[in-house]
Amino acid sequence: MNVVSVEYDYDKMNRKHCWQGEAKMAWKLDDVPTQNGRLAVVTGGNIGLGFETALALAAKDCAVVLACRNLDKAAAAKAKIVARHPTAKIGCMALDLSRQKSVRAFAAEFTQKYRKLDLLINNAGIMMPPHSITEDGIESQFATNYLGHFTLTGLLLPLLEKAPEARVVSLSSLAHRWSDIRFHDINFEGGYNDREAYGQSKLACLMFAYELNRRLQKTDSKVMSVAAHPGIAATNLFQNFPKLAKAFAPLLSIVFQNAQKGALPTLCAALGEDIEGGDYVGPKSARETRGAPGRVGSNRRSNDEVVAAHLWTMSEEITGVHFLTKPLVKVDLMGWHIRMPVAITA
Repeated sequence: MNVVSVEYDYDKMNRKHCWQGEAKMAWKLDDVPTQNGRLAVVTGGNIGLGFETALALAAKDCAVVLACRNLDKAAAAKAKIVARHPTAKIGCMALDLSRQKSVRAFAAEFTQKYRKLDLLINNAGIMMPPHSITEDGIESQFATNYLGHFTLTGLLLPLLEKAPEARVVSLSSLAHRWSDIRFHDINFEGGYNDREAYGQSKLACLMFAYELNRRLQKTDSKVMSVAAHPGIAATNLFQNFPKLAKAFAPLLSIVFQNAQKGALPTLCAALGEDIEGGDYVGPKSARETRGAPGRVGSNRRSNDEVVAAHLWTMSEEITGVHFLTKPLVKVDLMGWHIRMPVAITA
């Protein structure tokens, strides 16, 4: 039986994400064994995909920390999970990913409370809001969807290294094709396009997942970095859409996947036994908008290692969080002494 791959512009190094030439058994959440003894952090775990991810993990006996901006909403989500699974081990901690100060405070508190971390689900995000700049001077979507998770991952990496089979799951989107990384104008100061800004943030998340895995592999780390996207799911992300689009919101549950099904790629990426570092998981049907989860491909831009390294360096400079990068080394160029960072190489 031959399986035809989705017709996208795949880079050679990403073709392993297309299942060609053989049939694969569909991944099923019901087949996942107990996760008792494991600990997960789910950002934005109080609503939408994050809530469904946390709920499913709790059902598998995994302890879950809901990392949310609003602790009251986190507490309400915890109550819902415990009502479904009375023995669930759920914690709530404050985290505002748009504020670097909040991310650092969360990481410091988490490190004091826990000795290891098995799953970091970088899920939280905002979609196409009006233009705004955060207190750190960054466009809100780039700050919340990407940079906050970059910092969080870097600060929690020591705890991930202490777990035997830890994974970092970064949420991207089909929208990663909507933009490139605008190094010349990250904040869209030259004119705001909410759709392009969202695409930039989700492309950054995907490139980060790939680059993080490359760097982890070069250090022989046991931590795995993977990415996932939900297809098109009817979630709270549509709240910033124009009024006309909101009028059709009731139809979303008919046309698109619900949040429970939209969370399956994330769960597959986090728990799938055949998942490998650098994999990208999404729905396999209807041009990746819905269906059972499996490995999917991404565009050439997302696989550009030079751009990914540049993005990493820029992210370190903006956040002040440096990880998986060799210390600055002194280079003598014809009498000029320059100190420059060197990316980890094999």
